[in-house]
Amino acid sequence: MFTGIVEELGEVVDLEVGSESAVIRIKGPLVTSDTVHGESVSVNGVCLTVVTCDGEVFSVDVMAETLNRSSLGELQVGSAVNLERAISLESRLGGHIVQGHVDGTGRIAARTPGQRWELVRICAPPELMRYVVLKGSITVDGVSLTVSAVHEDGFSVSLIPTTLDVTTLGTRAVGERVNLEVDVLAKYVERLLSFPRSAGQPGRPA
Repeated sequence: MFTGIVEELGEVVDLEVGSESAVIRIKGPLVTSDTVHGESVSVNGVCLTVVTCDGEVFSVDVMAETLNRSSLGELQVGSAVNLERAISLESRLGGHIVQGHVDGTGRIAARTPGQRWELVRICAPPELMRYVVLKGSITVDGVSLTVSAVHEDGFSVSLIPTTLDVTTLGTRAVGERVNLEVDVLAKYVERLLSFPRSAGQPGRPA
């Protein structure tokens, strides 16, 4: 579980791409400071398991489905990635509840600079837009953001200077693909409302 508050920008230092999987080696001094084999790290919003940790570099295995369903398949040596360690029970929930289970991808449609911020418009598929609401939460490349506008084909977010400086969203160009995770609470509500009132209630036959 994560909060969508990026801890540091990592760098891809090596890629081993096979027919059905890939091994990605990432440099992240902060993340590796207390990370061991088997722990979870969010890489551009995708929850991955640490396989090895050697100094400031850790490696993760990525299956073909994850590579195809996220933007991780487009990474190259030298690519910057947003990193966040899994939260502990005593952590502050600075963003919102993020699972690291990417629901799909969108594309940067436009960037409009402001005085001290930047408005970024993102195109998203219809099957995800049903969960996007004005002033609601959404995760873009692992960054917890507030939806500032909803459009027919996507949504907009306003990026403050800190977000522009310490995440990959500061340099994402128009046309680039980004990982999207909608608010899990919206998906649970939809699931509950799709069942008859008596179905699945404790003590009653389904």
